[in-house]
Amino acid sequence: MVRSLIDITDLSTGELEELLETAQDIIAHPADYARLCAGKKLATLFFEPSTRTRLSFEAAMYELGGNVLSVTDAASSSAAKGESVADTAKVISCYADIIAMRHPKEGAALVAALNASIPVINAGDGGHCHPTQTLADLLTIRREKGHFDGLTVGLCGDLKFGRTVHSLINALARYENVRFVLISPEELKVPSYVKKEVLQKQGLAYEQTTDLEAAMPELDILYMTRVQRERFFNEEDYLRLKDSYILTPDKLRGAKQDLAILHPLPRVNEISVAIDKDTRACYFKQVLNGKYMRMALILKLLKEAGTL
Repeated sequence: MVRSLIDITDLSTGELEELLETAQDIIAHPADYARLCAGKKLATLFFEPSTRTRLSFEAAMYELGGNVLSVTDAASSSAAKGESVADTAKVISCYADIIAMRHPKEGAALVAALNASIPVINAGDGGHCHPTQTLADLLTIRREKGHFDGLTVGLCGDLKFGRTVHSLINALARYENVRFVLISPEELKVPSYVKKEVLQKQGLAYEQTTDLEAAMPELDILYMTRVQRERFFNEEDYLRLKDSYILTPDKLRGAKQDLAILHPLPRVNEISVAIDKDTRACYFKQVLNGKYMRMALILKLLKEAGTL
């Protein structure tokens, strides 16, 4: 079976460093990468709405000199007729060299990878994980802070369904003396399996709180997330929790001057637009960094598949 990326833990620490170095070289020498994927095709299969992730993958492939085949809605594909994920993966393997897939069901990307004959990249599977967003997060932190060791990372908002949060915890857990501050309403706390299998199993320092302002002065990174309407079973719970945390300039008064504020986007109203002018706001840099990391990942997986 060819190599795919389903979970951030599929990559070793050494491979994460390799991808970060490749991305930084792409930033420095874009012309050297402009034709490396000439004649290759990326299929983007997005069965859930997406702007940044889908366009980031497509821009990445185009900037490598490749081409893109795209499905942007389950209703416009044979999934609407009842075609299984396994069969879709087998079919797309006949047309493309690599797949980026987003699906509302946890585990769908793994099923695709087990049945495809080409690499599959998980572009988000339900509330499970989102490894390429984590790659964007890591490059942003590296470029802003220069290192991962010893950072205090605040994760704020929907930590229960936030697949980006789960993936980032798994990635940063590999580094020395990283401490997590988990900021959420009681109803949206980090799932127990993340605490048991990652934080507690690896002996990582963490605390849980509902108070963002009290935690602010100790943070090196603040990772804001939106409360995701699409993950809730009823509208009443969503409406009650959606405005639990709104980051405003006033709430940054006690923050470090070199704090880095990240957000996987889209935001709704959890970060005031007034923060956009703050030099600590890094979420639009994060978007651009995602393209570079996806370029590096596409190159790595195609090389390992022997098609590049």
